[in-house]
Amino acid sequence: MTLFLYNIFIRVYVLGIRIASIKSNKAALWLSGRKNIFNELQNWRNKYSGNEKLIWFHCASLGEFEQARPIIESIKEQYPAYKILLTFFSPSGYEIRKNYNKVDAVFYLPMDNKRNAIKFINIANPTLVIWVKYEYWYYFLTTLKQRNIPVLLVSAIFRESQPFFKWYGGLWKKILKSFSHVFVQNEHSIELLKLIKLDSNSTLSGDTRFDRVITIAEKGNQLPASLLNFCEGNKIIVAGSTWEEDEEEIVHYTKIHKDIKLIIAPHEIDKERILEIQKLFKNTILYSDFIVANHDAQIIIIDNIGLLSTLYQLADVVYIGGGFNQSGIHNILEAAVYGKPIIFGPVYEKFSEALDLVNNGAAFSIENALELECLLDKLFNEENLRANASQISKSYVYKKRGATNIILQYFQANRLLIN
Repeated sequence: MTLFLYNIFIRVYVLGIRIASIKSNKAALWLSGRKNIFNELQNWRNKYSGNEKLIWFHCASLGEFEQARPIIESIKEQYPAYKILLTFFSPSGYEIRKNYNKVDAVFYLPMDNKRNAIKFINIANPTLVIWVKYEYWYYFLTTLKQRNIPVLLVSAIFRESQPFFKWYGGLWKKILKSFSHVFVQNEHSIELLKLIKLDSNSTLSGDTRFDRVITIAEKGNQLPASLLNFCEGNKIIVAGSTWEEDEEEIVHYTKIHKDIKLIIAPHEIDKERILEIQKLFKNTILYSDFIVANHDAQIIIIDNIGLLSTLYQLADVVYIGGGFNQSGIHNILEAAVYGKPIIFGPVYEKFSEALDLVNNGAAFSIENALELECLLDKLFNEENLRANASQISKSYVYKKRGATNIILQYFQANRLLIN
C-alpha cells in the first residue's frame, strides 16, 4: 500500500463511520467522542506546570487495555511522578475505561492524518509512548519517530498473512520501523521479524495478559452469597463474551439438561441483546435482579460490566464466545487461570494460547450444537478428563507469567523512566 492509498483508506473509513452512525450507537460514540478533543486535551495539560513527564499509552480497545494494565499499574506504583495519558481507538474500550483511576486522563485517539498527529503530539508532549499489540497508524508513529520520542510496542504478535511480510508491504514496514523497540509474544513473531530484518530491536517477552489474569485470580474478589448459593451442589457452565451464534449452540443443551445451571455473560449488554437472550432461553433471571431477590432460575444473565473475569472461578466448564465470528474468540486466559476446561467455536487459529490449550487437551473446539452436547456430557461425566484439563489450563497460565517484568527491566536498563 502506498501513502496515497492509505490516505484514501482513512477518508473512506471516516465516511463509513459517519454513515453507520445513523443507526449504530457505537459509531455515533466514535464520532462524538472525538469532538473538541484537542481543546479538552489542552485544558487537561494546562492544569500542570509543564515540567511533569508524561507517558502515553494507546490501546485499540478493551482487550488491549487489559494487556497494558499491568504495565500501567506497575509504572504508577514505581514512578508516581509521571503523568499517564491513555487513549483508545474504539468506544468498546473508551466507554468502559474512561474513568480508570490509575491514569491521569483518558481520551479517544484522533483519526490518523498529518495535522491531527502533529497537533496531538504537540499538546501531549510525551516523554515515552507505549502502544499495545497492534494499531499501526502511519502519521502518529512516523511523527513520534521524527521527534526521537521513544515508542514501544508491547505484547505484539505477528502472522505471515500480515502486510509487513508481503511484497506490497513497504508502507507497513516503514510504520513498524517507527517503533524504538518491539516486545513480542512468541518465538514465531521473532522469526517473522528476521525475514524483514527488523528483529534487532525486538525482545521475546511473552504476553502481559498472563500477568493480568494471575493478578485478578490471586486478588480473590468476593462474589455475592446469593450467587454462591446458586452454584452450590450444581454443575455450572459459565458462558463468557457470547454472541447470538454462541447462544444458539448452547440453548439446546440447557433445555434437555435441566440439572445444569448456566451463567451467561454476553459480549454486549444493551437492552436489545438482553431481550434476545431472554427470548431464547427459558427460566432466566437478570443478575441485577438476582442479587436482590433469590430466584429458583436455571440461568442467570449477567447484565453488567466487569464481573466476568471473577465469575469463571464458579464454573465446572467454561464456554468462550466469538468462535463463530470472523474476528475469533474472546479472552480465554481469564478462565484458564482458574484451571477450567474451555470450549469455543471453530475460529480460534489466530490465538496462540487457544492453539496451545487445544493441543494439550485443556481446551476444545466445536462446530455445532451436537458436538457441544457430546463434549459437555463427556466433561461432566468423566471426572478425570475434566480434572486433567483443569490442571493443564492453570499450569499453562502460570508458566507464562513475567512479561511485565521483562518490559520494566528494559525501561530501567535504557533509563526510559527515572525517579
